[in-house]
Amino acid sequence: MPLTVVVGGQYGSEGKGKLVSHLACAAAGSVAVARCGGANAGHTAEGHGRRIMLRQLPAGAVNDACFLAMAAGMQIELDVLMAEIDALGVRPGRLLIDAGATLIDEEDRQIEQTTGLGQRVGSTLSGTGAAVARKVMRSTSVRSAADVALLAPFVGDVSRSLNELLDAGSDVIVEGTQGAGLSLHHGVYPYVTARDTTAAGFLSEVGLAPLAVTDVIVVLRTYPIRVAGPSGPMQQEISWDQVRQRAGYPHALAEYTSVTGRLRRVGEFDWGLAEHAVRLNRPTAIAIHGLDYLNHSDLGCRSMQRLSLTSRRFVDEIESRLNVPARWLFTGPGGEDLIDREGVRQDVTREVGRLGLA
Repeated sequence: MPLTVVVGGQYGSEGKGKLVSHLACAAAGSVAVARCGGANAGHTAEGHGRRIMLRQLPAGAVNDACFLAMAAGMQIELDVLMAEIDALGVRPGRLLIDAGATLIDEEDRQIEQTTGLGQRVGSTLSGTGAAVARKVMRSTSVRSAADVALLAPFVGDVSRSLNELLDAGSDVIVEGTQGAGLSLHHGVYPYVTARDTTAAGFLSEVGLAPLAVTDVIVVLRTYPIRVAGPSGPMQQEISWDQVRQRAGYPHALAEYTSVTGRLRRVGEFDWGLAEHAVRLNRPTAIAIHGLDYLNHSDLGCRSMQRLSLTSRRFVDEIESRLNVPARWLFTGPGGEDLIDREGVRQDVTREVGRLGLA
């Protein structure tokens, strides 16, 4: 009855969606993915020949056999959600939206724009934070998923359903949003998001107990990124051209935010930030994205034996300094650009057992 929580270890956009997609598509039995957060952060899902950018649905959506859930703690942008449901052909019975999830209204977006949130902390101005605030203040203007006729076929009790799935032996993955460095409580205030972005916070949003957790996976990038503008401190900020030169990439490198399309800030790997994420989440494993940014020769590499010495040393240092195994190593932008050390370990274990050597 494995329950896995996937958490960002930096400032978001670490590649959580690609990892969740991989886990959902690689699951041997039935699997459910529960999404947390709002419409202020996008994530890329890739698997079974599809690559899609989502803002509301869980990344497990690329696996048609995956059950999808949206947590009670979510804020929903109705037009965005319905467009994703229509684009992917998601039917009632496959998607469950908790009755307690609340909607983002135009009023929320206007509030964030007029309070200067974008100029002060680099907010995406999606209205997510303002919607959270209305819920906290118990405003009579709050609309929940249960109040929207269009969502009626999808609405139910996510906590109950996921607990029942766990008890029945299904895999459940909780997909967190953003990163631990942006936690409302544990980040550098006020340069934070509108919620707690730790494993404990995500479990609370979904309605699952900590004692049910089997694994916590913290996702890290070789070069952490933040949204453009005054989004907060970043240790040793560098340029994308510096990343390109170090890695030996033959063309320019740049990454843009999926919601606003702004050029991301990029910085050196911050060991203090990574250690902070490990303390907050006590992960059982780490996933690393961007090994090709350390050495372009690693682009698309799928074997530890073929990985460059530069990247292998980085992985070794991660495991040594953080005292957590690095089990998933991403070597490029594609979902298949991956070294799945967990999958290799499981294959070896099965082969040893088959030969009677266990």
